[in-house]
Amino acid sequence: MLKLSKIFICLSFVFIFSGVVLAQEFKSLPEPDKTGGKPLMEALNLRKSERNISEKTLPLQELSNLLWATWGINRPDGKRTAPTGRNSQKVEVYAVLEDGVWLYDAQNNRLQQVISSDERSKYPAAGVTLLYAADSKDAFNAMHMGTLYQNAGLYCASAGLANVVRASHKDALKGKLALEKGYEVMIIHSIGYTK
Repeated sequence: MLKLSKIFICLSFVFIFSGVVLAQEFKSLPEPDKTGGKPLMEALNLRKSERNISEKTLPLQELSNLLWATWGINRPDGKRTAPTGRNSQKVEVYAVLEDGVWLYDAQNNRLQQVISSDERSKYPAAGVTLLYAADSKDAFNAMHMGTLYQNAGLYCASAGLANVVRASHKDALKGKLALEKGYEVMIIHSIGYTK
């Protein structure tokens, strides 16, 4: 038993001094503002794709509102703002920001860092690039992607943000994201202020 604890201590030092972080970094989000915004018919009228997007960082409140609208929890039973077939909820949303790539944790209203380096150069200019990941072999997930990016697009129309959905660049972080087995980034969504 003593041998095993010595091995664990040695391995801990190896991880610490090799730069591997054992603890995970989290970023709390402000409570999303679930009131206000434009009426639905006006948001639908304004919804459009816009590629002329600034790299200016979105305030944390705006990011929280956007993520909640896209894939947040809107009922006490844990159901989401976007529907999924058989309520599978097997979708992951990542935010590519200046300070790394973060997994959206709707349950705890926070972001969990999965990559600590700035990966924005791998994608077209945006204040935030959302990555929608799921098991591409599940036929329902193509529908799920559509409902997520439609929610985000309607939020952008309501909040005066530019956005465009892309199928390109989806493999830019292949092998760097610790995705569930069978999962892959299926869609990227560039969002930010209009230039």
